[in-house]
Amino acid sequence: MNSISKKPDVVLIGAGIMSATLGIFLKELEPALTIEVVERLDVIAGESSDAWNNAGTGHSAFCELNYTPQKADGSIDISKAIKIAESFELSRQFWSYLAKKGSIKSPETFITNIPHLSFVWGAENVFYLRKRYKALIENPLFKGMLYSEKWPQLEKWMPLVMAGRDPGVEVAATYMEIGTDINFGALTRSLFEHLKTLPGVNIQLSCEVRDLEKEDNGQWNVTVKNLNTDEKTHLLANFVFIGAGGGSLPLLEKSNIKEAEGYGGFPVSGQWLRCTNEKIIEQHHAKVYGKASVGSPPMSVPHLDTRIINGKKNLLFGPYAGFSTKFLKHGSYWDLTSSLELDNLFPMLSAGIHNIPLTKYLIHQATQSHEDRVEALKEYFPFGRIQDWELEIAGQRVQVIKKDEEEGGVLEFGTEIVNAGDGSLAALLGASPGASTSVGIMLDVLKKCFKTKINSPEWQTKLKQLIPSYGQVLSQNEELCYKTRKQSATQLGLRYFEHSDTVL
Repeated sequence: MNSISKKPDVVLIGAGIMSATLGIFLKELEPALTIEVVERLDVIAGESSDAWNNAGTGHSAFCELNYTPQKADGSIDISKAIKIAESFELSRQFWSYLAKKGSIKSPETFITNIPHLSFVWGAENVFYLRKRYKALIENPLFKGMLYSEKWPQLEKWMPLVMAGRDPGVEVAATYMEIGTDINFGALTRSLFEHLKTLPGVNIQLSCEVRDLEKEDNGQWNVTVKNLNTDEKTHLLANFVFIGAGGGSLPLLEKSNIKEAEGYGGFPVSGQWLRCTNEKIIEQHHAKVYGKASVGSPPMSVPHLDTRIINGKKNLLFGPYAGFSTKFLKHGSYWDLTSSLELDNLFPMLSAGIHNIPLTKYLIHQATQSHEDRVEALKEYFPFGRIQDWELEIAGQRVQVIKKDEEEGGVLEFGTEIVNAGDGSLAALLGASPGASTSVGIMLDVLKKCFKTKINSPEWQTKLKQLIPSYGQVLSQNEELCYKTRKQSATQLGLRYFEHSDTVL
């Protein structure tokens, strides 16, 4: 078996949205860098970034109610919503820069305006949504959001949702016209199309990282096996990024960095109901999000979702959670057990004990029949018929489990960067809102792993070209928020408006 060695400056593991974003950042900031991308599948964006595996909401916190929890005193905590909305604006600015430059072509192939709605029923939930609206509308990022409890208005916004509903039950919705649908698979492939045209970039498909070992000189020796030829390659790199979706945890464990000690992962699988009736699909043009069931993970917030995938309009409902021991959709059933180590065994067991309601919820979801799933659909589409919907398998998500002094181990939702103290390696763990905030997350990687360079005048100047609002806070600067949002909307072919808060 042949074995060769290469010496790239950077190795990116995984050909998803995160590696694509980081790769372009690095080539824009340091054009002379050489980059090797390693992907175990034979396609780009075949796992978490793929359109059918990813929620595709363009998570901007317009409609996701789990980002605005109600506190014990009854007030609404909008801090997470502001953080996510702010981060999504960074992504829009970065994509619009690349579109203007011609680095990514035809933005309409990956981003489309689809209104974002939050919908609730019942007096208590209506009261909550009204308070949430009043809290959000004060922030520039959420200006233009509309609110209504009136039946005729709600019928205009979401006719399928309102048809056949009990008129005696209180209902309410918020409406954000500038919401988006994003095909992250198409976006990722477009980013990689640009990346592979740049000098010093090589992309290896059907190649799997088998080992990571730090040499005495501080470089990482990344052992890669070609799955078609069995040829092994040793990549000697100064910096390694592990952006392999659910596969990041096992690779992080192979690195043996002390910062990775105690981390574990809990896999959650996803499923959708996909509408097969074109007449129904055409009647709905929105992303309608509701409240999650008690005990369910955030990724399971139910929504009746218009998606544009490869130019075709689709209608999905879900997601329905399930459990699989795989960390990747194309992974192994041994992924979970092989990730267990002495340093993370106790945190994982502790997290399991403290999340028994979640376990029960997943068991219930996994054992549902098709009829059960359609019954859940009818809460959002009362006239839903079983023959108009079929099951679609979504991607795997691995929720982060980490050590906790008080509880032993805690289950975390969201994304987390784990990096070596010297900045030579970083791994991304977790799930939603992931892809939508990829630019903000990769900026954090740059801050953690390129501390000296990111503060240099050269990098600071370039970053402000890539992201006009870089270093400023849009949520505290109304004029800048409107200006940058208008610029990115114009470049990406999206709607834009300046709107005062309105109750209809």
